[in-house]
Amino acid sequence: MKLYKAVIALLISATIVLAQDVPSGFVDLKKAVPSLVLELRYSGENNFIGKPIDGYEARICYISTPAAVALKSVQEKLLPFGFGLKIFDAYRPQRGVNHFVRWAKDLNDTKMKTTYYPDVLKSELFDKGYIAARSGHSRGSTVDLTLIDLATGKELDMGTGFDFFSPISWPTSKEVTSQQRANRLLLRSVMLSQGFRPLEEEWWHFTLANEPYPTTYFDFVVR
Repeated sequence: MKLYKAVIALLISATIVLAQDVPSGFVDLKKAVPSLVLELRYSGENNFIGKPIDGYEARICYISTPAAVALKSVQEKLLPFGFGLKIFDAYRPQRGVNHFVRWAKDLNDTKMKTTYYPDVLKSELFDKGYIAARSGHSRGSTVDLTLIDLATGKELDMGTGFDFFSPISWPTSKEVTSQQRANRLLLRSVMLSQGFRPLEEEWWHFTLANEPYPTTYFDFVVR
């Protein structure tokens, strides 16, 4: 109950910032860490909606400056072992989150169900927490990512793809192989070592623990 009240209080105190330009506290992640690989799902059609998401008008990845610095450290720790990071999403405009909410309410649009949520009814996406009206991504210090083998460019096998809506995507799932669990643990460990905290329902999702804008939800367009 105390945690519930704390979350409600945080949402009430939250501020949505509308802006035309990129705020001074954000950077282009690829420029900050050139060795990163980007596969920005929401600016294209390979995502759970199946079309570009509102607010993503360019294949650019923005993130808060402290989060970029931390990700650079993560990448530097991985490089000697032949691994690197692939980024799926970082800063997410609030209008993109609103797009998710509108889509979730349209129960007739199940274009990408087979790929992204085969075992859950679309009508249950809100109740099960897969879709919400607010996202830490809009605060600018949350990132969705995976590990790649630098020699081949291939993603390490995590047992599911990015944004797969199922308990099997939980980092602690016992439905994946021992190697898949080990790959998830490697990602989790290196992210924790540089100040990120994980999400217990998504192996790919991490937020900088000391995020600079904990109650601010930005809505500048990625362009």
